[in-house]
Amino acid sequence: MISIKVPTVGESITEVTLLKWTKKEGEWVDRDEVIAELESEKATFEVNAEQAGILFQKAKEGDSILIGDILADIDETAPKPAQAEAPAAAPVQAAAPVAAATATVPSNIKTTPVAAAIIADRKVDTTQIKASGYAGKITKTDVLEALSHPGKNAFPGQALFTREVRSEKMSNLRKTISRRLVESKNTTAMLTTFNEVDMTAIMNIRKQFKDKFKEAHGVNLGFMSFFTKACAIALSEWPSVNAFIDGDQVLYHDYADISIAVSTPRGLTVPVLRNVESLSMAEVEKKVIELAGKARDSKLTADELTGGTFTITNGGVFGSLMSTPIINIPQSAILGMHKIQDRPMAVNGKVEILPMMYLALSYDHRIIDGRESVGFLVRVKALLESPALLLMGKDPVASLLEL
Repeated sequence: MISIKVPTVGESITEVTLLKWTKKEGEWVDRDEVIAELESEKATFEVNAEQAGILFQKAKEGDSILIGDILADIDETAPKPAQAEAPAAAPVQAAAPVAAATATVPSNIKTTPVAAAIIADRKVDTTQIKASGYAGKITKTDVLEALSHPGKNAFPGQALFTREVRSEKMSNLRKTISRRLVESKNTTAMLTTFNEVDMTAIMNIRKQFKDKFKEAHGVNLGFMSFFTKACAIALSEWPSVNAFIDGDQVLYHDYADISIAVSTPRGLTVPVLRNVESLSMAEVEKKVIELAGKARDSKLTADELTGGTFTITNGGVFGSLMSTPIINIPQSAILGMHKIQDRPMAVNGKVEILPMMYLALSYDHRIIDGRESVGFLVRVKALLESPALLLMGKDPVASLLEL
C-alpha cells in the first residue's frame, strides 16, 4: 500500500481544497492517471497516481487538506480486474411511448417516465420544478405542482413561501479574491476616471476582415487584441500606469504583461498575457483563447496567474454599462471595458447614432496623478478610434512631417 500525499504548491500555501475525485473509491487506476483535482488559493492542479492499483480515498470532495496530508492510498499489490466481456446482442425491442418524450428532457435531469412525458407535452421549464423523488428525481407530482403555480416562483426549484437558508463553505479561491479585494481598497488611494470610445472603426475592421483573419490564423478577430495592443502603447508612453510601489521605491516595467480578468463558475481569475507589446494581433487572440479555456477548465498554473503589470476587465460581456473596477494589487491601474451601445452623439454639429463604449480607469493616486491617468485613457481612446495608429503608434502624416 502506498500513500498519495498533497504536494507542495507554493511557499505561502499551507492547505488546499479537494475539488473533485476523477476516480472512484475502490476503482483501478493506472500509473500517472489523474485521480483528483485540488484547488489552492492561487490555482487548480491535478494529482496523479504514483503507482497502478486500487484506489482508497482518504478525503471527501470539498474538504480542506493540509500540505503533506494523505489524500489517498493505492494498493499496488491488488490484481487488475479482468475486462468484462461484452454481453451477447439482445433483440431490439420497441420503445415505450414515453421514450420519445424523455428525449426533450435535458440529459442531466432525472425524471420518472410519466413526469418526462408531461414535461415534454406541456413544455415545462425543468428549472422551475423542485424534485422530491429519490436521488433528486422529478416525479409526476413535482411537475403538476409546478404547473399549478405558473410564474409565481422566482427561485427555481424551491417551494412557495420557503424560508430556507443554505450554508456553503467559501472556496480557497473565493477567500483569496475576498482578501485581495479588501486589501486593494484598504492599501491604495484608488480613484476612477472615465471616458468613452467610438467603436465604429474597430467594428468595421472586424466586419471587413473577420473571415480572412479566421482563415489565415484559425482564430476570430475579437475586441481584446485591439484593447491590449492599445494599452501596451499607452503604457509605454505613461510608465507610471505600468509601475508598482515597493516600499519607498517605484518599480517601472519596460514591457507590458497584461492581466485579463476571466469569470469562471468558481470565481474570478486573472491570467497574464506576457509581453503584449511584442505580440501580433493574432498571437494575442490565440493566447486569450488559450488562457480563457484553461481558466474555465481549472488548468491555469500559478505562473500564469502572477506577474501582470496592468489589468483589463470586460464587464460588457455581462451587459454592464458602467462600473469602477478595483485595482489588482500590486498593480497600480486597471481598465474596465463595458457594453457597446448605440447612442446619439454630436458629430460636426449633427446628431449621429454611434456604437459607443464607456471606459473606466481605476488607478492608485499615490503613484499616478490626474494628468497621467487622463492622458493614458485619452491615448487609449485615440488608438481605438483610429486603429491604424496601432501599427506605428503615431499618425502617418504626423510622422511624415516629423511632428
